[in-house]
Amino acid sequence: MNKNKNLIFIMTDHQRADSIFMVQDGKEVTPNLNKLAKESVKFNRAYTTCPLCVPARTALATGKHPTANGVVLNKGSEPTDTKPIHQYLKESGYQVGHVGIDHIRVKPTLKDRVNFDFWIDDDDYFAYAKNKGIDTTRSNEDVCEIMENHNGNRVKKAYSNARVSKWKYEDNNHKDAFFCSKALEFLDNIDDDKPFALFVYLWAPHPPLFVPNAHYQLFNPNNITLPNNIGKISLNESETRKYGAPRQLAESVDSDYWKEVWSAHLGLVNYADNIIGKILDKANEIDRNSDTIKLFTVDHGEHLGQHNMYQKMEMYEQAVNIPLIINVPNSKPREIEEIVSHIDILPTILDLLNIEYGDLDGKTLRGVFEGEKLPSDNMVFSQYSGNQPVIGDIRRAVITDKYKYVYDEIGTQELYDLKNDSMEMENIAGNALVKDVVSDLYKNCKEFFIAHNDWIKYE
Repeated sequence: MNKNKNLIFIMTDHQRADSIFMVQDGKEVTPNLNKLAKESVKFNRAYTTCPLCVPARTALATGKHPTANGVVLNKGSEPTDTKPIHQYLKESGYQVGHVGIDHIRVKPTLKDRVNFDFWIDDDDYFAYAKNKGIDTTRSNEDVCEIMENHNGNRVKKAYSNARVSKWKYEDNNHKDAFFCSKALEFLDNIDDDKPFALFVYLWAPHPPLFVPNAHYQLFNPNNITLPNNIGKISLNESETRKYGAPRQLAESVDSDYWKEVWSAHLGLVNYADNIIGKILDKANEIDRNSDTIKLFTVDHGEHLGQHNMYQKMEMYEQAVNIPLIINVPNSKPREIEEIVSHIDILPTILDLLNIEYGDLDGKTLRGVFEGEKLPSDNMVFSQYSGNQPVIGDIRRAVITDKYKYVYDEIGTQELYDLKNDSMEMENIAGNALVKDVVSDLYKNCKEFFIAHNDWIKYE
């Protein structure tokens, strides 16, 4: 009989940290995740290493920051030979299943380097959709062209816009419904004599905002309460932000349309939550010995009009503060206010599973599950280097308990007081009273990123 802990690892895409316990239109947005959070350790100030899908997921999986593992772009980066979490588990005797989008870049590829017991990805869904007569191509109506920085040149780049539409097909043929069925299939066929690890990577609530029928306007747009900085730009914000993708994407959205966007986004979050509930229910059904660790997180958040931005790719809290919930059998539920990083997840999981590992960029959080308190002076780092296929806008951030410092090579330095200005509506880097804070955090930023193979120019 299996005596080692199992692992169920679930991620969504573009889901904000504040979606957990959020109530809109009189309804819980994430009832299943809320239930899990109440039974788990919930990290309220967890941060992504990069507000972009592939670099964030690769850093999380390998325990190495994007500039250290080579993956700084969605496409165009050259990954290093870095061991991902799936390989650690497979080499430790686990049955390992992968279900969902494949956005982790390692060399050799994730699928090639790990002998997965079960593998389902986008290609499997596309084949399924084609057989069902489902058109998976992105419509021109759902695309917005912007002028993006590519190696210092402004070039046209197409992104998914904020257009809201109803899913044209039966809900059970949606991509995440397909992934859900496959995750349940894996759990129904595990070998009870071996521990298992299931990784589920859902697509929702990633744009385009195709909302399944049962969730379309589940949250009435007229009853949604929006944050008070929708469409508003921070005082003294770096002038380079207006050239970034998120600002340009938001400028194509009419101010009255943001409630429609929120309704669609929250509907997709709730849809993903329903799927997560089914997977967790199945896990509880087969987990007779209460020996399964359950983890939920995301790659990055979503601005949804705040700071007059749409999508991710900037360092405001809506994009970089991410949900992180870890349920460990026999550990006391609690909420953690100290800051932690995505990069801490790999050493934490391996430590909890008693699997040896070498030099990683993060630190284990195992002590939290044994009642220990994290130090209040933790410092975490996030980076952005453009989307694809070449280096673009540069952002480097240092986040402490009180401050967030943001640096790029050509823009104004930014400092936000997260305690007194939680909406980050005033850049105070130019204030003489915080001159020493800016100097110290710049030094921390420079030293950290240079030590992690950064190539950008520092003063």
